[in-house]
Amino acid sequence: KIQNLELGAKNHDMMAAVQGNHQRSRRASLSTLRLGILLVTSFLFGLAVCSAFFLWRLYNHDPLLSDSHLPHYHNVATAKAGFTKSQTSLQPPSSTSSSSPISILEGLKILVTIASFDFMQLPHLEEVLDGIRDLCYAGSKVDIVIYTTVVYPVAFIDMFNDRMRCNNPSPNAGLTTTMMLKPNHVRLHLVDYHRQLFYDRIDQYDVFIYTEDDIRISPTTVAAYLHETNRVESIVGSQHATDFNVGIVRYEYDFPENVVITDKTRHATENVTRVYWEHLGKPIFEKAVDKVEDEALSPYYMSMHLHHQGMYLATASLLKAWKDRKDCKFDEIRDRPSNPKKPSQPTEGTQRVWMSSQMLYGGRHCGVKQLLPVENFGQLTVLHLPNKNYRRVGKQGRIGGSDNAPKNEFSDGTEVFQRSHPLLLKALELHVEMKKEFPNLQKSNIGEGGQYTGVRVVDTDVKKHHFTKDHKAAFEKRLNAYKDYVSRGGYLIESDMDLDVEGWTMEA
Repeated sequence: KIQNLELGAKNHDMMAAVQGNHQRSRRASLSTLRLGILLVTSFLFGLAVCSAFFLWRLYNHDPLLSDSHLPHYHNVATAKAGFTKSQTSLQPPSSTSSSSPISILEGLKILVTIASFDFMQLPHLEEVLDGIRDLCYAGSKVDIVIYTTVVYPVAFIDMFNDRMRCNNPSPNAGLTTTMMLKPNHVRLHLVDYHRQLFYDRIDQYDVFIYTEDDIRISPTTVAAYLHETNRVESIVGSQHATDFNVGIVRYEYDFPENVVITDKTRHATENVTRVYWEHLGKPIFEKAVDKVEDEALSPYYMSMHLHHQGMYLATASLLKAWKDRKDCKFDEIRDRPSNPKKPSQPTEGTQRVWMSSQMLYGGRHCGVKQLLPVENFGQLTVLHLPNKNYRRVGKQGRIGGSDNAPKNEFSDGTEVFQRSHPLLLKALELHVEMKKEFPNLQKSNIGEGGQYTGVRVVDTDVKKHHFTKDHKAAFEKRLNAYKDYVSRGGYLIESDMDLDVEGWTMEA
C-alpha cells in the first residue's frame, strides 16, 4: 500500500510538472505574440510618421505642388462685409509675406455688370464670362448681370450653365448669372443701367465692376485692384483716398495688318507684342503718361494722359463717397456732354466713354484721379478682345491721324465673308450632341430645395409692342422655351435641341 501511495504521488508530481511546463510555454507564446504585435505596430507607426514627413517636405519644396512660388498680397485685410485697410505698416508692393494664408479674394462679394447689346460680340462675351467665373474658383461670391436686348436660345443658355457652374466647395464662394433684357431702342444708353443697380445694392457687395463685353477681367485684375486701393488708403488716409481710384489700361497685340496668320505666315508673329493703342505721343512721360502730383503717391503711382478704360472697378466705400462728392453725383445717370448747338455731337466722348471713364476722371466732373502702380502695372492691364483698334492708329479721324492720312474704312454692309470649314466642330453643336447622348443628366442645374440655379433671364423692362411682328414672335418663342426649361429643372428636351447651329443668332 505504501509503495502504491508513493507511486501515485510520483505520478501526480510528474503530471503537475507537465501541466506547469505547458502553462509556462503558453505564457511564453502569448508574450512572444504580444511582442510581435507591438513591434509591427511600432514599425507601421514609424513608417506613417516618416511618410508624412517626406510628403510634407515634398509639398513645401516642390514648385509644382507648393504655392510658395506664387505672389502673396501683403498687408491686406480680407474684403468682407466692407473693404477695410490693413493696420500694419506699409511695405513696397513687390515684397511678399506669408503671414496670412487667406486669399484677398476669399469670401469677397462682387457684383459684375456687363453691357452686351446683341450677338455681335458673343465670342468676346464668352471669354469675359470665363474670366469672371474664375473669381468664384478664387473664393469669391460673384453675381453677374448682363444687360442685353436679345434672347438666347435655350440650348445656348444650357451651355452657359455648364460653363458657368462653379464647383468650388467653399461656403464663401458662389456664382450667379442674370440676363436683364432691355428694349433695343435704348441703343448706346444700355451702358447706363448698371449705375442704379450699383447704388441699389451698395451695402450688399464689397466690389463693383462695370465692363463692356470685350474686356477680359481675371482674378489678378480684381486682386491687384484691391491691393493697390488698400495701399493708397494706407498712404494718404481714408478720407483723401476717395480722391483717387486705381485704374486699368487696355492692350492689344499688333499683328501685321496685311497678313492672315496661317501655317505659311505664322513666323509673322515673331515681333508681335502688346501695344497700348490709346496712349500715343513721345516723350512718353510728357504726352502719354502723367506723373501724379500728390507727393505721398508720386513715388509709386502714375496715370495715363487719356484715361478711357471701357470699364471701372470700385469699392462700396468709394461709390458712397463719389455720390456726395462736389460736382460728381456719380449715382445720377445723365447724358454725355455735347455741343450746345448740336446735341448729337459729343464733346467728351460717346455715352459709353462717359459712363465708364469720363464722368469719373474728367476734371470738370467728378475729378477723381486715376492711379496706376508703377511696379504692378502689368497686373492692371487687360486684353481688349477684338484686337482691332490698334489698326485705327494713324488713320483719318483717329488717334494719330492727320487729314492726309489713309482713311479708316468702315463696314457698308456689302462685305462677303468666307466661312470656316464645315468639318470644324462647333461648341454648341457638341453641347447638343452630348445632351442627346446623356439624357440621364437632368439635375445639374438643381440646387438645394429643388430650385433651378442656372442662368436667369429677366424681361420685365421689355415693351414688346415696339417689336415688329416677326421679331415679337421669335422673342416670345424663346422666352416661353426658357420658362419651360426652368420649370422642368433646367435640362434640354428634343425641341430645344432642334436648332440650326450655323445660324441660330439670326432667328431673333
